Amino acid sequence: MSALKSQHAFLTGGGSGIGLGCARAFLRDGAKVTLMGRDEAKLKRAIGELSVLGEVRYFAGDVGDEKAVAAAVTQANDWAPLTIAVANAGTGTLGTVVQTASDEWRRVMQTNLDGTFYTFKHAGKAIAAAGGGAMCAISSIAGLRTHRFMGTYCVSKAGIDMLVRNTADEMGVVKVRVNSVCPGLVDTEIAQGLFTTHDVHKDYLDCMPLGRTGVTDDIAHAVRFLCGPESAWITGVNLAVDGGHHLRRGPNLDSFAAAMYGDKPFGDI
Repeated sequence: MSALKSQHAFLTGGGSGIGLGCARAFLRDGAKVTLMGRDEAKLKRAIGELSVLGEVRYFAGDVGDEKAVAAAVTQANDWAPLTIAVANAGTGTLGTVVQTASDEWRRVMQTNLDGTFYTFKHAGKAIAAAGGGAMCAISSIAGLRTHRFMGTYCVSKAGIDMLVRNTADEMGVVKVRVNSVCPGLVDTEIAQGLFTTHDVHKDYLDCMPLGRTGVTDDIAHAVRFLCGPESAWITGVNLAVDGGHHLRRGPNLDSFAAAMYGDKPFGDI
């Protein structure tokens, strides 16, 4: 297929997991791809895998650093005008709100929310200058439903969804569409602890009407759709791709809290 021929996609966190899956989807449909991530060795491995599918380059840098994002976007845009951007880079943490250190809160926000903001800010300008296109953020079921002991992560993802809606409202006039995908539990490196803890994994499945966890292609196909010509009249959408998990409740993560805090998840209260 060549539905994305002449398109150029910029993806953060593209060295593995969902980002790598998105890169495959874009390349298979004819787009050029620029990956950005912190781990240069991981990016080089990704390039080795992806280069057989099409034209792909990388920029090593931290999405939580605005100067790095600006430099990455400039380098990518100099190669070919950007028309697509995917803010995928993310991190997480566990802990009750009252036990979370401010440095840990800031670390998660810097990557998840600040990184999305920097991507939209700089890539959005480039895409608008190219005549328009699409941006997509990777949010989470945790931005839609409470996850006890994951409050920092939840707030960062809920913030991304509001940023998406507001940016979509602003940038429609310059023909830039902005959406997010909200994955449920997907089999990626960052989620392995949720898969290997039996009671937590089972509870996630109990919350999913479709009764299975996700794979990276489930998310990549949704991102590809939202960034492609098929969704030309869709903007400002936070699309749940989660087996229906958003229809029910957040997962029971009590076993994680017990492992971390014993019988004192709130300290000495």
